[in-house]
Amino acid sequence: MELFQAKDEYILQSGDRALWCSRKDGTMTVRPATDLLLAWNPVCLGLVEGVIGKIQLHTDLPLGLVLIRQKALVGHLPGNHKVYKITKIAVIPLSDEEPQELELELCKKHHFGIDRPEKLAQSPDESKFLMKTFSQIKSNVAVPIKKKYSPAFQVKENKEKERLERRLLDELYKIFMDSDSFYYSMTYDLTNSVQRQGDSDKSGLPLWKQVDDRFFWNKHMIQDLIDLQAPEVDFWVTPIIQGFVQVEELVVNYNETSDEERSSPETPPQEITCVDDIHPRFTVALISRRSRHRAGMRYKRRGVDTDGRVANYVETEQLIHVHSHTLSFVQTRGSVPVFWSQAGYRYNPRPRLEKGEKETMSYFAAHFEEQLKLYKTQVIINLVDQGGREKIIGDAYLKQVLLYNNPNLTYVSFDFHEHCRGMKFENVQILTDAISDIITDMKWAWVDQAGVICKQEGIFRVNCMDCLDRTNVVQAAIARAVMEQQLKKLGVMPPEQPLPLKCYKIYQIMWANNGDTISRQYAGTAALKGDFTRTGERKLAGVMKDGVNSANRYYLNRFRDAYRQAVIDLMMGLPVTEDLYSIFSKEKEHEEKEKESQRGAAGAGQPPAADLHAASVA
Repeated sequence: MELFQAKDEYILQSGDRALWCSRKDGTMTVRPATDLLLAWNPVCLGLVEGVIGKIQLHTDLPLGLVLIRQKALVGHLPGNHKVYKITKIAVIPLSDEEPQELELELCKKHHFGIDRPEKLAQSPDESKFLMKTFSQIKSNVAVPIKKKYSPAFQVKENKEKERLERRLLDELYKIFMDSDSFYYSMTYDLTNSVQRQGDSDKSGLPLWKQVDDRFFWNKHMIQDLIDLQAPEVDFWVTPIIQGFVQVEELVVNYNETSDEERSSPETPPQEITCVDDIHPRFTVALISRRSRHRAGMRYKRRGVDTDGRVANYVETEQLIHVHSHTLSFVQTRGSVPVFWSQAGYRYNPRPRLEKGEKETMSYFAAHFEEQLKLYKTQVIINLVDQGGREKIIGDAYLKQVLLYNNPNLTYVSFDFHEHCRGMKFENVQILTDAISDIITDMKWAWVDQAGVICKQEGIFRVNCMDCLDRTNVVQAAIARAVMEQQLKKLGVMPPEQPLPLKCYKIYQIMWANNGDTISRQYAGTAALKGDFTRTGERKLAGVMKDGVNSANRYYLNRFRDAYRQAVIDLMMGLPVTEDLYSIFSKEKEHEEKEKESQRGAAGAGQPPAADLHAASVA
């Protein structure tokens, strides 16, 4: 779609549709494309892929219109539905000021006007508009300096504000562009599992009206458009999820040698033949959806809130598609649903409970009442340590389960670190073997062209402390057991054979990518223990890499997480509670100390302090 800049509006046009967004107050209206003729000297700025919504990063700033600047095709889901990942965004200030250089793809019809914003000037007053970056926008109204402040103090205050604004805008760009976080489809409902889609009575409605509200991440940002309540709006509202999507086609070929075997000098060269129709093919897709409720960074959002929502809540669906059959298995992860926190300015801070048993009971119940309503039964798999500093959280969880005393809730505790001590992560099979009957009884959703064949009866809710590293390893193991059952049921795999090695390796990589992406969204770095999920082996190099990631998580928590949390809250329409100016000053002070430390270390011939810290952690 084309983006036009007029005197008073920005106009998005696609075919015979147009979306007008006021540069004065951000008001959005849907109009016919022919109304472009009524705009005051519109200039085409280039092409964009869609609208995410609006955001205001600071009360002193104008609203910003957030657009999808670039997308990447992730794959096709059953029914030939295309799924895209947002790779680049553009943020346009809704003000009289000129936008920054947007670097949009050129429109072949109007590209000659893209570098000529000065054409918009219609009077001597308007000709003084200057091209500025979004973070440098200031009010056109002159504000008198208060007498109690000296001019020098006022200049310093304005510079601090500009730096903070630039920092928040930078964080907004990073959220969308640096972590492979946001996905959408124009024809498939990514927010709902196959089973919920089959149960829904909304199939005839526009896509955005079918969504699961928990995972509609840009709902607040696009709310003004939704509030117009007009059919013309449907085209412009694109539901976006935060999470992860990967789609792969696998071939079940037991005669094919693995990459390692082919590269081995002991393996004789073999003639390469094409895979023919005798080898079954299937599509596997992994879709993770992060809840927009209690969203944020790990030390900023822990446990449960007063609405019964928990931090880092993610629903992960594994889809298998063979011919006309689609099979789905869903698991969830989420923070331990009690009131707890970790003061994040220490390395690996000690967890603490914020409320007692009786105060917590009603909110714990609220959380699981919603979960049981959605998924019927819950099997909790709690992976926190049963000793040490994590024990207080595990004990509080078990106590609440006993007090809740619901027959549809099953509690399984597995001390991951105790069982997998010495990097023996393969011992996770002890857990999957112990719950194999539960896995079988839970079943999965299965649909074909005729309709629903069977449904998943219940769900695994897996957690550790962060619901990242240990959780992803266990969920991958459970999902693998389910997939092998599904493929044998469909006749894709023989009854007594495991999944071919090449298929299994691709499958492992998918789950490792899933773990890394969710970890970056919650903790700021790739998942720990990812080498085991990726290869099935735990090696020293992986341990050392985990040490560096742990050190990075510590640094990110100290400073960057505050800005990212603020931007996420603004995306969700929540007030920013932290004093960002204070944090900004502390970050500057820390950076100055780091520079001094590095200069001193360089003079003494020692490695910088940050490197020493990472090495000591590793």
